[in-house]
Amino acid sequence: MKNIILTIFCLLTLVTARAQNYKTETGEVVFFSSAPVEDIKAKNNAVTGLFNTETGSLAFLVPIKAFRFPKSLMQQHFNEKFMESDTYPEATFDGKLTGYSQSETGSQDARAKGKLTIHGVTVNYDISGTLLIEGDQIKMEAVFPVKLEDHDIQIPSVLFYNIAEEVEVTANFVFEEIKK
Repeated sequence: MKNIILTIFCLLTLVTARAQNYKTETGEVVFFSSAPVEDIKAKNNAVTGLFNTETGSLAFLVPIKAFRFPKSLMQQHFNEKFMESDTYPEATFDGKLTGYSQSETGSQDARAKGKLTIHGVTVNYDISGTLLIEGDQIKMEAVFPVKLEDHDIQIPSVLFYNIAEEVEVTANFVFEEIKK
């Protein structure tokens, strides 16, 4: 609950600032786990986020139950046994984007530094990515690893060969300018 209130506060702070603000309500987060027994991939298209180009402030909210798997049993185990999504219903990122020029159009490298909270555990991350500025849209893409143990996500010993200890996360967002 504390994380929800903090995230809402951060999002409202971004929206009320006098800089150019952008939002996404259709961001996509994909995670991929490659393990000896099977590969697991899930996609979430219910991600919301805000970005302030002047300050670089960046915030995302990812509802855990919105991840979709190819098999319903995978989705059930993910929510009940690993992510405990009734207790930890969302993942959040709160940080800053640096290394880009808001006046340049086209593709640029950028870095997102901030706090990623998953499964109730907050860890500092430094994520490299790409930023593409085109008209009223800003596209962001990043691929980065997440170690399950860093976020206190336990893998039952019986499933040790089914799930990787480190998953690859791909984030794709298309931000639209918030018109005043």
